[in-house]
Amino acid sequence: MTTHQILSDVSAGISELKKNPMAVVEQGEGFPVAILNRNAPVFYAVPAAAYEALMDKLEDLELAQIVREREGQPSRVVTLDEL
Repeated sequence: MTTHQILSDVSAGISELKKNPMAVVEQGEGFPVAILNRNAPVFYAVPAAAYEALMDKLEDLELAQIVREREGQPSRVVTLDEL
Protein backbone atom coordinates (compact mmCIF):
# COMPACT_ATOMS: atom_id res chain seq x y z
CA MET A 1 0.00 0.00 0.00
CA THR A 2 1.30 3.44 -0.96
CA THR A 3 0.82 6.41 1.33
CA HIS A 4 0.59 9.99 0.13
CA GLN A 5 1.33 13.15 2.03
CA ILE A 6 -1.63 15.54 2.03
CA LEU A 7 -0.52 19.15 2.40
CA SER A 8 -3.86 20.52 3.54
CA ASP A 9 -6.04 20.34 6.62
CA VAL A 10 -9.14 19.74 4.48
CA SER A 11 -9.68 17.19 1.73
CA ALA A 12 -12.52 16.18 -0.56
CA GLY A 13 -13.10 13.56 -3.21
CA ILE A 14 -13.47 14.20 -6.93
CA SER A 15 -17.15 13.19 -6.74
CA GLU A 16 -17.82 15.74 -4.02
CA LEU A 17 -16.03 18.41 -6.07
CA LYS A 18 -18.13 17.61 -9.13
CA LYS A 19 -21.37 17.86 -7.14
CA ASN A 20 -20.68 21.24 -5.56
CA PRO A 21 -17.31 22.87 -6.31
CA MET A 22 -17.97 26.05 -4.32
CA ALA A 23 -19.01 24.12 -1.22
CA VAL A 24 -15.73 22.20 -1.37
CA VAL A 25 -13.69 25.41 -1.66
CA GLU A 26 -15.65 27.00 1.20
CA GLN A 27 -14.81 24.02 3.44
CA GLY A 28 -11.19 25.17 3.32
CA GLU A 29 -12.14 28.52 4.90
CA GLY A 30 -9.67 30.40 2.69
CA PHE A 31 -7.02 27.70 2.64
CA PRO A 32 -6.30 25.04 -0.03
CA VAL A 33 -8.39 21.88 -0.15
CA ALA A 34 -6.72 18.63 -1.23
CA ILE A 35 -8.75 16.90 -3.92
CA LEU A 36 -8.41 13.13 -3.70
CA ASN A 37 -8.92 10.37 -6.24
CA ARG A 38 -8.97 6.93 -4.63
CA ASN A 39 -7.52 8.42 -1.45
CA ALA A 40 -4.53 9.95 -3.23
CA PRO A 41 -4.17 13.71 -3.69
CA VAL A 42 -4.44 14.69 -7.36
CA PHE A 43 -4.54 18.47 -7.01
CA TYR A 44 -5.30 21.28 -4.59
CA ALA A 45 -8.22 23.68 -4.93
CA VAL A 46 -6.73 26.99 -3.91
CA PRO A 47 -8.93 30.06 -3.36
CA ALA A 48 -7.99 33.08 -5.47
CA ALA A 49 -6.84 35.18 -2.49
CA ALA A 50 -4.54 32.39 -1.26
CA TYR A 51 -3.13 31.88 -4.76
CA GLU A 52 -2.47 35.61 -5.16
CA ALA A 53 -0.71 35.71 -1.77
CA LEU A 54 1.39 32.71 -2.80
CA MET A 55 2.40 34.38 -6.07
CA ASP A 56 3.33 37.57 -4.20
CA LYS A 57 5.50 35.57 -1.80
CA LEU A 58 7.23 33.75 -4.65
CA GLU A 59 7.93 37.05 -6.38
CA ASP A 60 9.40 38.43 -3.14
CA LEU A 61 11.66 35.37 -2.84
CA GLU A 62 12.84 35.75 -6.45
CA LEU A 63 13.57 39.45 -5.94
CA ALA A 64 15.46 38.70 -2.72
CA GLN A 65 17.59 36.17 -4.62
CA ILE A 66 18.44 38.80 -7.24
CA VAL A 67 19.42 41.22 -4.48
CA ARG A 68 21.71 38.61 -2.88
CA GLU A 69 23.33 37.86 -6.25
CA ARG A 70 23.99 41.55 -6.93
CA GLU A 71 25.02 42.45 -3.39
CA GLY A 72 28.76 42.70 -4.07
CA GLN A 73 28.50 44.52 -7.38
CA PRO A 74 29.60 48.13 -7.59
CA SER A 75 26.81 50.70 -7.77
CA ARG A 76 26.53 53.58 -10.19
CA VAL A 77 24.46 56.74 -10.33
CA VAL A 78 21.93 57.12 -13.15
CA THR A 79 19.56 59.91 -14.02
CA LEU A 80 15.85 59.47 -14.67
CA ASP A 81 16.49 60.21 -18.35
CA GLU A 82 18.82 57.20 -18.55
CA LEU A 83 16.11 54.87 -17.34
